[in-house]
Amino acid sequence: MTMSNGSNGSTENKPFRIFVGYDPREDLAYQVCRHSITKRSSIPVSITPIVQSDLRKAGLYWRERNPLESTEFSFTRFLTPHLSNYQGWAMFVDCDFLYLADIKQLVDLIDDRYAIMCVQHDYTPKETTKMDGAVQTVYPRKNWSSMVLYNCGHPKNKALDPETVNTQTGAFLHRFQWLEDEEIGSVPFVWNFLEGHNCVVEGDPSTKPKAVHYTRGGPWFDAWKDCEFADLWLAEMDEYVKEKNKKEAGIAN
Repeated sequence: MTMSNGSNGSTENKPFRIFVGYDPREDLAYQVCRHSITKRSSIPVSITPIVQSDLRKAGLYWRERNPLESTEFSFTRFLTPHLSNYQGWAMFVDCDFLYLADIKQLVDLIDDRYAIMCVQHDYTPKETTKMDGAVQTVYPRKNWSSMVLYNCGHPKNKALDPETVNTQTGAFLHRFQWLEDEEIGSVPFVWNFLEGHNCVVEGDPSTKPKAVHYTRGGPWFDAWKDCEFADLWLAEMDEYVKEKNKKEAGIAN
């Protein structure tokens, strides 16, 4: 697939832009997510954390925190097209993902007919809390917005300006109500494989996760250290920490 990197349809080979939701409580989760992407990617990628405090300083985010917001990126995620200057394609992903496959495989699914593309889950959580005690909310299209491929140059996505992101309701944003249903493309569930919900079917490789989403809480939280796929995340964390320590030792020398 050849992506257009601007409104004029140019096809320069630029790094694929990935914005990762960042919360100070989950710094390690962000670092491991980032590591899991870059380690496996066969294409150039540009990974940027969406840090709420930075957006506030830049005057792009001024919304008051709602008690039901479980992370600092509950709403800032929708600034992805704006942060991409409404050009080309970009991805937003929560920090509680672990990538197990080459991101190029996901990029190859991009279809310019759509304004956005995502995994269209039918998900109703059983738990009343998640992560470190945050309230678990239930709403239509839950988890659709946790990993989204944005066609940032699509005219409809111009609606996601800072004013809209700061003033519109959670329902409007998380249910993609600025779009018609046919403008939302579908991605296989294995790219947003919900730990504790989705299942691997023995003998069916099409159900094997390409990106695990620890949506209930990951092993960086004490309450979820024994969750499904915890071993994969912990192994990735160990690798990240070893590489980080080796790098820091090299700088010190």
